[in-house]
Amino acid sequence: MSFALRSRRAFSLLELVIVVVILGILAAIAVPRMSRSATAAADNAVMADLAVLRNALDLFQTEHGGAYPATADVTNALTQYSDITGTTFSATKNAGTGVIYGPYIRVVPPLSVGANKGKNTFTGTLGGSFGWVYDSTTGNVTPNCPDAEVDGRGVKYNTY
Repeated sequence: MSFALRSRRAFSLLELVIVVVILGILAAIAVPRMSRSATAAADNAVMADLAVLRNALDLFQTEHGGAYPATADVTNALTQYSDITGTTFSATKNAGTGVIYGPYIRVVPPLSVGANKGKNTFTGTLGGSFGWVYDSTTGNVTPNCPDAEVDGRGVKYNTY
């Protein structure tokens, strides 16, 4: 039997090395892109939650004579019914009693990034174990994240 007639049934070491190198290159390209996508998704979630909160606060302010809710009452003001003075009620709207506003959102969204991830409470100043920083004079809401916590672009979350 001659060597020319034998059929080849295995890969050579060189072919295996080439395949492994190609897989390594593909992994080196794909893994960073996937991790950046996860970071970008969290950043986008924060921006979307901020838009929801800011829109709800603007609607509250419009319907309540230009006043934003107090920091201590902001959760109830956004998630319950209220009258023109901003007094909140867990009951349904009732035009006869003046309870005709709200609720503006079903629930306060939890913060989706940083050390306070999962918290959906408000504070008036940066710090502590709260999800959001709320200024009751301007109606501005920002994530309660220290300066060291930044998004995928290097922007501080607390400046959103």
